[in-house]
Amino acid sequence: MPGSYGSRTGRVCMEVGTSSVLMLPYTASSVGVARRRLINDLSAAGVFEATTCDAGLVLSELISNALRHATPLSGSVVKVSWRFGDDCIGVAVSDGGGPTVPAVSQPGNAATGGRGLGIVERLSLRWGVYACPDSQETTVWAELALTWDDEDDLVIASSRDA
Repeated sequence: MPGSYGSRTGRVCMEVGTSSVLMLPYTASSVGVARRRLINDLSAAGVFEATTCDAGLVLSELISNALRHATPLSGSVVKVSWRFGDDCIGVAVSDGGGPTVPAVSQPGNAATGGRGLGIVERLSLRWGVYACPDSQETTVWAELALTWDDEDDLVIASSRDA
């Protein structure tokens, strides 16, 4: 994947680091650290503010879900990553797995939790779970669409905008 993306005419309109990987402590404070880093990267790339917020929310929900329902990776960490592809941005969170496979739930109106993966599903084009067969590592990932606006600036659009 190259380090820059051009418009449909091939003109380079911005420079973007194509990926980031963070190994963060398996603690609640890591949610904010990862979200701020992602939002800073997307903002620096000129991504539309509302979409930057959507990507930050998706990443926050994935990390929160890992902290609540899974175990840490070796070293008591969680691995957080994002990457720019040709037509989307992918975010992923890897942990040490848990007793259940992550799935969207249908919490009752009075429930105080259980909506995180529903939010991920709503804001993403697609999402999924990959459990590495050779280790205890489980990765939950989501993708948000990359689209070009009328002025050839890069914009990340969630599925609700598509």
